[in-house]
Amino acid sequence: MPSVSLKLYTKFAMKKDLLSIIDLTQDELRKLVEFALQIKREGGGPVLAGKTLALIFEKPSLRTRVSFDVAMYQLGGHALYLSGEEVGLGKREAIKDMAGVLSRYVDMIVARTFAHRTVEELAQHASIPVINGLSDREHPCQIVADLLTIYEKKGKLDGLTVAFIGDGNNVANSLILATAMLGMHFAMASPHGYWIQDKVVSLATGFARENQSQIFMTSEPEEVVGEADVIYTDVWVSMGQEAEKERRLKDFARYRIDAQLLAKARPEAILMHPMPVHWGEELAKELVDSPRLVLLDQAENRLHAQKAILAKLGGNTNRSSTQGKPR
Repeated sequence: MPSVSLKLYTKFAMKKDLLSIIDLTQDELRKLVEFALQIKREGGGPVLAGKTLALIFEKPSLRTRVSFDVAMYQLGGHALYLSGEEVGLGKREAIKDMAGVLSRYVDMIVARTFAHRTVEELAQHASIPVINGLSDREHPCQIVADLLTIYEKKGKLDGLTVAFIGDGNNVANSLILATAMLGMHFAMASPHGYWIQDKVVSLATGFARENQSQIFMTSEPEEVVGEADVIYTDVWVSMGQEAEKERRLKDFARYRIDAQLLAKARPEAILMHPMPVHWGEELAKELVDSPRLVLLDQAENRLHAQKAILAKLGGNTNRSSTQGKPR
């Protein structure tokens, strides 16, 4: 590595795969955020020279695809994009066979899928690292970038309160788990029927108990913004939920974040959204130029977070030494 100041590079190791935010320990998650910040400030160097990343996308993406592609290039490697139509996960070819073949061709896989079980099956049969680029259950790479953004803006993570307003989706799942792991407070406002699943809340509650933080759930947006350091929202209708759009827009109508709701928050509270934003739905159009918004910082930090993840997972593997070996 030409950038010898990246001391964290050798100070911690990650597991072979990153499918869920809880595949990281508390210490690993903290160090990964710090490592991403170092890479952002100093550059990562060609630590993945000669290595190739396969991007398997059942769902289209702007930020996930571009950030991973550019991250590999800037780290000296190469990314290969494979659309859902090209590979036909589990349809054109068995996932087990695909995982085996790709393990002989490339060094890492990023999979952006509809079903989380697809990512799990890929990881089960691949002898190379598999990274969850988004599934219906979690979005861990997004959350690493979000934590980096919060850390940059607030100078710390411990003790901060994140208020999530909206659907208990994959982003919310990863966010509640990550905040609880790091001793951050998590408050959520969502219509009944759209809350984060009980099993995820239960797991997060256990982490929160260990780290002296709190989790609060309500159906009233006004109850979560007052003490928040970070206000976070996401789309109300995710890809694959188009048939539910009319009902969802009606159910979430009063959960739109607007200037009136933000007026109840602390002046220094920042406003986050993983994008794409549906202006006029989850965020009022009047907020498009709000100084509280850190959307573009979040989007940029996907690149730096992805570089940290790739450097740790790809830098710890040697594909030639694992080919043909059963897991």
